[in-house]
Amino acid sequence: MGQAATQPSTDWHVKENGRNHHTSKFSSKELIVRRGQAFAVTFNGTEHPGQNFTFIAETGPKPSKQAKTQATFSISSTASKESWSAVLQSTSSHSVSISISSPANAVIGRYKLSVQSTSAGSSSPVTLGTFVLLFNPWSSDDDVFMPNKAECEEYVLEEFGIIFAGNNQHINSFGWNFGQFQADILNICLSMLDRSLNYRQDPATDVSHRYDPKYLGRVLSAMVNANDDQGVVLGNWSGNYDGGKSPSSWTGSGEILQSWKKSGFKPVRYGQCWVFAAVLTTVLRCLGIPTRPITNFSSAHDADGNLRVDEFYDTSGNHLNEGADSVWNFHVWNESWFTRRDLGPSYSGWQILDATPQEESGGIYQCGPASRNAIKEGDVDLDYDCPFVFAEVNADCMYWNYDPATRKKTLIFNKSTVIGQLISTKAVGRNDRVDITSDYKYEEGSKKERDIFKKARKKLGLEDKFDPTAPTPKEIEQKPDISGKFKMAGPLEVGKDLNLILVLTNLQSEAKSVQVNMTAWSTVYTRRPVREIWKDSLSVSLSPEEEKHFPIKISYAEYQQQLTTDNAIEVTALCHVEGGIQVLVQRHIALDNPAIDIQVPGEAKVNEEVEVEVVFTNPIDIEVKDCVLQVEGCDLLRGILLIEVPPLKAKEISSTKFKITPFETGSKHLLVNFSCDKFADIKAFKTLKVID
Repeated sequence: MGQAATQPSTDWHVKENGRNHHTSKFSSKELIVRRGQAFAVTFNGTEHPGQNFTFIAETGPKPSKQAKTQATFSISSTASKESWSAVLQSTSSHSVSISISSPANAVIGRYKLSVQSTSAGSSSPVTLGTFVLLFNPWSSDDDVFMPNKAECEEYVLEEFGIIFAGNNQHINSFGWNFGQFQADILNICLSMLDRSLNYRQDPATDVSHRYDPKYLGRVLSAMVNANDDQGVVLGNWSGNYDGGKSPSSWTGSGEILQSWKKSGFKPVRYGQCWVFAAVLTTVLRCLGIPTRPITNFSSAHDADGNLRVDEFYDTSGNHLNEGADSVWNFHVWNESWFTRRDLGPSYSGWQILDATPQEESGGIYQCGPASRNAIKEGDVDLDYDCPFVFAEVNADCMYWNYDPATRKKTLIFNKSTVIGQLISTKAVGRNDRVDITSDYKYEEGSKKERDIFKKARKKLGLEDKFDPTAPTPKEIEQKPDISGKFKMAGPLEVGKDLNLILVLTNLQSEAKSVQVNMTAWSTVYTRRPVREIWKDSLSVSLSPEEEKHFPIKISYAEYQQQLTTDNAIEVTALCHVEGGIQVLVQRHIALDNPAIDIQVPGEAKVNEEVEVEVVFTNPIDIEVKDCVLQVEGCDLLRGILLIEVPPLKAKEISSTKFKITPFETGSKHLLVNFSCDKFADIKAFKTLKVID
């Protein structure tokens, strides 16, 4: 009989392995390594160091060799690329040091490592402990390999990001704390996988698929939203966020993921697209898949899959919630970098994943991974969800006049160049915006782009179907007699009056009389109208080829109560031209919050207090109250600082001072979010160089 094994003590060389595996930012005592790369382990308590050892590495609830969730390997002279292997580094009378390598396509997750001594009879295996295995974008054999080191640093290791929002005429941006290395975030990411529908249905099979970034990306795009599976974030686009936090109030993913775990995995209230995208960025970066958030302006939500979005207006120019299609001022999704073995090399590279619950895919709310190259080339017949993503950036837009009484609809006009503009992401290593629209489509309106659009329709079998919503040739040929546009005449700031000019031009050589019905509504960023702010009408006569300007003023008092936290307003003018066709003039307005200023007069040093001052000026003529300042920043403070700020009289300046103690060197970002009863979620960030 074999002898009873004594429990060995294990040195996982956490510091040294962390440095070699780009995992030293994790604040964990547990060993965290990347697949396809060797790591060192020393263990002792073994009676006979010269023995033959067999190691067992296993993960998941039912480890098996067949599912590649269990590996048995003994000491060999060289590391293997194809399978798990161990190479002896050194032995002494009490300890053995080995170097363990996993294959570059190993299942990721938490592993248990055991050792069995084979020479001293059949002793039972002894557990050495657990370690976590992640994807390895630094290894050329891994499906997530990213050859550019600066991109690896940005898309895997960077904890700070910038998200772009607003609309295509007025882009704004805000900082976000991804915090993928914060305490417990890795455990929460792993528990997300174990709470997915796939895992609940068949745990062993689900775990066996976790070597594949495309499988994992799809599962996590479903788990980040709460639909179907009690996932992380509950979406809410109503403009009313009672019972939770307004989506615009978050400044980082850490608080969201921690709250989800603390509540016993109840969905966190509430999120909108950038929150879903930011949380998915955190989870995928944490697991080692290079990921970035992407903002698409004038983003189509094509609900019926015909690559067209239909927008309806009544005779007064009110935007109607008719039909399921919509165009959002902006929409944020993710791109993750990996090889598409299922589609072939030309479809590898950036893959689109979207965790915002818009349409079901395979019966649940998930989207992607759709190859970005496939979207650009119109290959909408490939997995996954390519038609939906293609429509988001390249649908045609149809504007209809709809009479609810008669249900009659008349096409006002159609446009093929409004959807998918200024597709944006943060630059590598800099806080600048990069425009990547040309990576999603050929030049708007070019013959190539139109050919791709036709190719996509053909692949979806749309080109010869009779489409009752399609405009007739007669409708398309009708040319309007007048043109119109809204020009801004003054600042676009919350707290200031809104001044616009409606410009109408007669395109004909005979006089025209026009009845103009105008409305302004507050909207959420998806352009869903929430509350009417203002309406007016004009009767206009235009001489031949005359251009006329009509100033419009919407006072702060008129819109103040109606505004949503998105600070978005839609102004429309529906022009009924006598004897001619209607002309719709619309403008989506994104208002800026007043500025907030962060000052750090002293030097930021590790483990030394430094003072921060946040300055805000109340720009309006009334007092603001219920003022709260929220502060967070990776490696600058632990958790979130909430500071109540006294009410501010009209035009009064407030200065809030507090101290932080940075605990890591390098370039760090302090994020602040200021809210009061008149302004929601004024955001700013400051970059601090923390020195020793």
